[in-house]
Amino acid sequence: MGFVDEAVISVQSGDGGRGCVSFRREKYIPKGGPDGGDGGNGGDVIIRATKRLHTLTDYSPRKHFKAQNGRPGRGKDQTGKDGKDIILEVPLGTIIYDHESGELLADLVQEDQEIFVIPGGKGGKGNQHFATPTNRAPRIAQPGLLGQKRTIRLSLKYLADIGLVGLPNAGKSTLLSRLTNARPRIDSYPFTTLVPNLGVLILDDEKALTMADIPGLIDGASEGRGLGHRFLRHIERTRLLLHLIDITYVPVHDLLEDFFSLENEMEKFDPSLIQKDQVVLINKIDIRSPEHRRIESIISAFDEMGIDAVPISALTGEGLDEVKQVLARKFHNG
Repeated sequence: MGFVDEAVISVQSGDGGRGCVSFRREKYIPKGGPDGGDGGNGGDVIIRATKRLHTLTDYSPRKHFKAQNGRPGRGKDQTGKDGKDIILEVPLGTIIYDHESGELLADLVQEDQEIFVIPGGKGGKGNQHFATPTNRAPRIAQPGLLGQKRTIRLSLKYLADIGLVGLPNAGKSTLLSRLTNARPRIDSYPFTTLVPNLGVLILDDEKALTMADIPGLIDGASEGRGLGHRFLRHIERTRLLLHLIDITYVPVHDLLEDFFSLENEMEKFDPSLIQKDQVVLINKIDIRSPEHRRIESIISAFDEMGIDAVPISALTGEGLDEVKQVLARKFHNG
């Protein structure tokens, strides 16, 4: 099963149980009054956010979800048991829309935050409610109300502290595995990462940061090339961008070409993305290349733009302590 960050599902609340027609049957009381109990209410539909989930994969193979029906009432004034609610769990950062109208219903960003989607049907009243002075033995009871149906769309946007971005094969997956507890798949061909990977970076006893490796973006990502739209939206809620550039990449004009190329794609998708705090990591300094002599000038160029730049090797770990220091400073100050 692949990564799933969009899903359209139908949900249905439970039907109310029917009311009961019953009369007291006690010794020495040949004509007891009505004692039919009410039906139980149908279960509600609730969606709840949890940290345990990171994708919407649970809603890919299965598309229909129904709460339990209420039980019918019984004699001796016994109310039927209410149907169980159905609680659908989704990852933090899931946005819920009404699929028909497009109405935004909820944006679940906190643990255990939930939305009440549709109520269950009310249980029907038993015959005891229909007794009158002229009809002391009513033989009628209400059926329960039917549950409601609704089609909703779930859309996930990650809530990571840090978004790790860069062109394909810049080394993001290797860096993520070095800095965090994540174990992403790592190979040496473009678009290895087809799903965002999440990891947790432990800075100290008081600070842990979530980091999302956003799959390699390409020219045209803002128009949807290379699944660009799906991945760009996961950057929207990150607090800081770690922008990885490859020192061995030899562009036609400028070593910063890949940086500006991705900046351009992010700006076209959402101008607010390039307003985020950024740190540039100049990767693969363990590989000797003619571009190494330009590292200092590259760092100076970013410094003039007000962006911290750190030379690193994701492979050997060189420079990663400095990266952690920079991140600690930014997040402790923020």
